Amino acid sequence: MKFTRIFTATAAAGVMALAMSSAAHAVTLNMMNGSEPGSIDPQKASGDWENRIIGDYLEGLVAEDTKADAIPGQAESWDISDDGLTYTFHLRDGIKWTDGQPVLASDFVFAFKRLFDPATASDYAYLQYPIKGGSEIAEGQTVTDADFGVQAPDDKTVVITLEGPTPFFLQALTHYTAYPLPEHVLKEFGDDWTNVEHIVANGPFKITEWVPGSYIKSVKNADYYDAANVKIDEVNYFVQDDLAAAFNRYRAGEYDILTDLPGDLQQSVTDTMPGEGHFTPFLGIYYYVINQEKKPFDDVEVRKALSMAINRDVIGPDVLGTGELPAYGWVPEGTANYEGVAPYVPEWASLPYEEKVKQAAAIMAAKGYTPENPLTLQLKYNTNDNHQRVAVAIASMWEQIGVKAELFNSETAVHYDALRAGDYDVGRAGWLLDYSDPSNTLDLLATGVMQGGAMNWGNNYGRYSNPDYDALVKQAAAEPDLAKRATLLGQAEKLGMDEFAALPIYWYISANVVKPTITGFEDNAKDIHRTRWLAKSE
Repeated sequence: MKFTRIFTATAAAGVMALAMSSAAHAVTLNMMNGSEPGSIDPQKASGDWENRIIGDYLEGLVAEDTKADAIPGQAESWDISDDGLTYTFHLRDGIKWTDGQPVLASDFVFAFKRLFDPATASDYAYLQYPIKGGSEIAEGQTVTDADFGVQAPDDKTVVITLEGPTPFFLQALTHYTAYPLPEHVLKEFGDDWTNVEHIVANGPFKITEWVPGSYIKSVKNADYYDAANVKIDEVNYFVQDDLAAAFNRYRAGEYDILTDLPGDLQQSVTDTMPGEGHFTPFLGIYYYVINQEKKPFDDVEVRKALSMAINRDVIGPDVLGTGELPAYGWVPEGTANYEGVAPYVPEWASLPYEEKVKQAAAIMAAKGYTPENPLTLQLKYNTNDNHQRVAVAIASMWEQIGVKAELFNSETAVHYDALRAGDYDVGRAGWLLDYSDPSNTLDLLATGVMQGGAMNWGNNYGRYSNPDYDALVKQAAAEPDLAKRATLLGQAEKLGMDEFAALPIYWYISANVVKPTITGFEDNAKDIHRTRWLAKSE
């Protein structure tokens, strides 16, 4: 679902006032949510700005608590077989969609089948590939209903069988790709089921309005099983890519929560708004992808030179002013199930920056590129003050090695469409771990799957492909011994980073700003904060 949006500042402010005034007596949460959602269909979404909305109106078998840990959701309990391959979930009594229809076990079966269906072309389907038959269906193979790993023996029981023991599976089920879908609604309206006039919910909130380019509104779902403990009556998720303008609106009282902030304002917030800034490390990586289907970017030496010339040590403290730590590897330190694997750091990382530039320039000169005869490339990023700062800085660094970068920014949905289509040279991307396991980042670099005669690269935007890398990831997925599994994944990380499958830049720090009137907002490793846990005092 895409929209063209043209709003003047006055018009946007007027729409905001209308949204806020509609709830004079209700407890209303006004959140700066970032970009325009590309989709609120859980199988077609891809960003955290969409996740915040989807995770409020839909709920899976398991949900997330304030620490983003897995807790019972639509399932009140579950059993796990001794071999770790079979999970049996028992649905709660009385759960239903907001049109009054019951949430059935078959809604989960239907949802997983649609997720894996090549026709859906879900970029995130691979997150659920541990489920028996999932990857085969995605590749176009025939898997009978009886052999599929998600079964509904009755209306209140969901049985999921895995390909192999998966230590993070319950965490994977908190992701929106594991949410149920209202089969009866999709059969009537197809992909239009997320239109406001058709959409139904089974989570704590229900979407009631979508004003393109301005906001989405959700209201409390009175039929939610835990509605008595939901303190917010309605939520406005405002579209706002201009971070400086968002901060001004926050200070004016128009926003209760900011989900991002210009880097140069973080210290000021810390100093002048005690307790409102939430700036903490979490499991995520900021990186650049290089289109390896284009020359000369298919040359690993060119990718190496581009990486060496980035002065990561100054990005966090100087360019952004927020202290993000430099990243050279692909798996954030502290990720679960990765014990015994040392953080990846290339040998050249310890060289003085001047020496890195010298070596990178020599590589480029050997390829025929110098400051007098530069390699011209386009560097794309989604519109955001911080992304612009980083892009300008890196473009300047690359000039030293005979690379001229032309900067091009676009709104988030357009930007990621370009990355998926391969319509770029170098592009900005970011990844927030969906669950604490190294596979969640390492799977990003696996070769895509053929669907309908074309390769679906999923979130592997750089289109890196190495059979040895794929084999290591696949072998790790089948390894029940966690220590051996970690070793295999560590080998995969080293291989991918040695070949510059992508260019890590820094490890993320959350940048949330929360009004003192909001309680229940707890920092966590996934930077996920569901509205059901929040409260607001006047």
